[in-house]
Amino acid sequence: MALDSMTLDIVATMVAALLGAMLLHFGRQESTPALRWWGAAYVLGAVAIALWTLIGDLYGEVVSLFLSSIGLIATAMVWNAARVFHGKTPSVPGLVLGAIVWIASGMLLHPSAQSLRLTIGAALVVLYATLTAAELWQERRRTLHKRWPALLVPAMHGFVLMLPILLGNMLRDADGAFAAAWVTIFSIELVLYAVGTVFVIFMLVSERIVSAHKRAATTDPLTGLLNRRGFAESCAQLIAREARERRPVSVLIFDIDHFKSINDRFGHAEGDEVLKLFANVVVNNLRLTDISGRIGGEEFAALLPCSIDEAMVAAERVREAFAAAGVVCEDKPVDTTVSIGVAGGAAGTDLDVLLAAADTALYKAKRTGRNRVEASAELPLSLDRYRRQRAAAATAATPPAGQAVISG
Repeated sequence: MALDSMTLDIVATMVAALLGAMLLHFGRQESTPALRWWGAAYVLGAVAIALWTLIGDLYGEVVSLFLSSIGLIATAMVWNAARVFHGKTPSVPGLVLGAIVWIASGMLLHPSAQSLRLTIGAALVVLYATLTAAELWQERRRTLHKRWPALLVPAMHGFVLMLPILLGNMLRDADGAFAAAWVTIFSIELVLYAVGTVFVIFMLVSERIVSAHKRAATTDPLTGLLNRRGFAESCAQLIAREARERRPVSVLIFDIDHFKSINDRFGHAEGDEVLKLFANVVVNNLRLTDISGRIGGEEFAALLPCSIDEAMVAAERVREAFAAAGVVCEDKPVDTTVSIGVAGGAAGTDLDVLLAAADTALYKAKRTGRNRVEASAELPLSLDRYRRQRAAAATAATPPAGQAVISG
């Protein structure tokens, strides 16, 4: 049974329009500019197909040429949507260049050169499909675990459009049979491409939303560093990776000296600024391969894939940079010093063991004058025993509630 080309065009128009309206709706609802670009591209494509089908033959070759150029602009908008999705600015020249080339070829080539014009049009759409596939593949945030659909859908679309280029010179098309068959195949493929692209779009957006929620759950909102949960998860991965290579790891624990007095004297707003300043100092003075996080109020930690000797050098670098920060609150200079405990372990040493050893070294630094770096002499033999000692010390340091009231 032969398929009527007008019926296929009507189906393609309806599918593109419905998908475009859906993308525009979700784009406004989710405040996602890329979805709005994709939606507008689909709606514009639907309009182009509808007008070309209904009035393209009625008003001559020039009108048909301009209507088909609108479809090329819609194709370029799909590529620009992928650019916007990855944080790039839309390419205005790229948006109209394909349409200009198509119109110019239609006006300059002889009407009998139909096959050549068809090849040029297909090549332009293949180019935009390739650019779109490249943008979708380059997920910079690396949140997409299965990228193959993002490449396969535009690649298949480009392959169908390449058929006139690949086979046009091999087939004698005196009666136009090849062109007619290709138009039918393209109309069917266009519907499948529209649906497949929307599937890829929603997969990408879903991955991005999941990643954003995960970052929010593992990031400290004040400093932008990892919170305790995110720090533990990232450290576990790094320790496992270094263990496979039999490389040592080291932990640094930072505690800002006399931070409570800063809050008491200048208020919590200024205290927050000091915390953000220290977070920047840590990031700027550690390597990109190091992991840092805020694990308490004024307590920070970092995991370094290196020996304890190298970690001591990094810790001194952070301490000196923070001491030289020169913070001024209410026209008064504020001493910004930090005590640091350092612990190192062999490949595969558990994070909790490293933190316990570094915490012991930190307390030594505080007892011996603050604003200093201390290295742990050894790892704790029993982590449970260490935790019980810390809990007992914390209980002993906090007086009972009744006693606090009496001594008030």
